[in-house]
Amino acid sequence: MIKIQNYINGQFQSAQSGLTLDVYDPSKGTVYATASASGKADVEQAIQAAENAFAGWSETSIEKRSAILLKIADLIDEKLEELASAESVDNGKPVWLAKQVDIPRASSNFRYFANAITQFNSEAFETQGRGAINYTLKQALGVVVCISPWNLPLYLFTWKIAPALAVGNTVVAKPSEVTPMTAFLLGEICNEAGLPPGVLNIVQGDGLAAGQAMCEHPKVKAISFTGSTRVGGDIAKIAAPKFKKLSFEMGGKNPNIIFEDCNYEKMLDTTLRSSFANQGQICLCGSRILVEKSIYNKFKEDLVARAKKLKVGIPSDSETKVGAVVSKVHFEKILSYIELAKEEGGTILCGGQKVMPAGHENGYYIQPTIIEGLSEKCRTNQEEIFGPVVTIMPFETEEEALRLANDSDYGLSATLWTESLSRAHRMARKIDAGIVWVNTWLLRDLRTPFGGMKNSGVGREGGMNALDFFTEQKNVCISYE
Repeated sequence: MIKIQNYINGQFQSAQSGLTLDVYDPSKGTVYATASASGKADVEQAIQAAENAFAGWSETSIEKRSAILLKIADLIDEKLEELASAESVDNGKPVWLAKQVDIPRASSNFRYFANAITQFNSEAFETQGRGAINYTLKQALGVVVCISPWNLPLYLFTWKIAPALAVGNTVVAKPSEVTPMTAFLLGEICNEAGLPPGVLNIVQGDGLAAGQAMCEHPKVKAISFTGSTRVGGDIAKIAAPKFKKLSFEMGGKNPNIIFEDCNYEKMLDTTLRSSFANQGQICLCGSRILVEKSIYNKFKEDLVARAKKLKVGIPSDSETKVGAVVSKVHFEKILSYIELAKEEGGTILCGGQKVMPAGHENGYYIQPTIIEGLSEKCRTNQEEIFGPVVTIMPFETEEEALRLANDSDYGLSATLWTESLSRAHRMARKIDAGIVWVNTWLLRDLRTPFGGMKNSGVGREGGMNALDFFTEQKNVCISYE
């Protein structure tokens, strides 16, 4: 049985209480490891270690901080096979997907911010006629908290940690208790790369015990959280009255808007991926597919035919396109939404059933599911399912498509398929989403701002936005007359 421990002050240790949480392999539905069930005492120790390390790390030269982060990136690349295998066992995703996407993106996060910090400049202004110069310092905050979700464990863990460390903060981070393994392995990599003790501290445990203690601690200056809108609201209630800086990346119910004049084959291939990649467990998946009426029936037939061909199977099989969903609780939630869709008048065009691969009958597998015939106001179309489930709906006009797209409490991303340049620009301005992809999906440039509107988030991460978030700006005015 693997024992996943906390990483505090450069050392691995169990929770002070001695308590542990079971960690499941979702492909089999069996426990394969235990993780430390940390509490307030462990969080206090981690924050103290981070506070003690802050002065030294924040005063370390940019060149040296950059070099250490680049070394971490190189080590992640070197350990690709090990990390991808661990991510697959922990999360249920196909190994090939972890090798192609999750682990390379984790190293890219460190590499990008290691280079970005060398270009993160302050500003200066001469106040002519009044004999003064103003310059702005961008200084590290101190101890910051990073909390990441289970769908892209190392990918999103590093997305938060890398910019926080780059600008000189020290970090107390918590991965999801559902998928703790690659964060645990990252601690070993940080030691190998020469990251000073206490600069990064990784606390294992659940949100109620460990997460809450981290967010309410008075020495924590900022919180970066990715997860559900409900949990984000709970964190805000704790942290906002304490005037901590907050960055929340939360849920989505993203529209995929398809016009008749699209590049049809490219759209179909990409829509299949944006619907079911990572078992639909990506906050950016297009779960509400809106199709111009003139091509609706053709699209429906083609998407269903493609979805039926996707192999649902064990993560280690290179032919598997849809692996296991992350946990039994989530498995049951997804199946309950499929039943709800039927009750709401929806028709299941394909999928909707659990799958039991040979030798993995107790794993958490669900067929790719496509549903039509639902109203835009029903719960299935309004609530985030976060699984291999999409709904399809026809529209007749651009105005109707825009209304349907924006009829959601969420506003994370949208995908728009059209060859009309004027329509693309017009719609992009009016869609309520932090990210709009036109004729593509999940094409990411790490320099760009990432975040959502409405219930999908607060603030923007990525690029210089992330570095700005993890710093405090201070203006200095000098009179020279």
